[in-house]
Amino acid sequence: MTEKEERLARERAEIAARVASFRETQQKFERARVEYCETTLSNAINGSRPLSSRR
Repeated sequence: MTEKEERLARERAEIAARVASFRETQQKFERARVEYCETTLSNAINGSRPLSSRR
């Protein structure tokens, strides 16, 4: 492989690593949004106070 081909291969590998990292970050944010939504809806439906403190 020539020097140029090696440099391009390294750049492609770096880009692939950055894309993978970005996807992981986006998936983490998606999981956080889903968890927040589920918690918020649950609290709205069931009330936000524990059952033992309701009167």
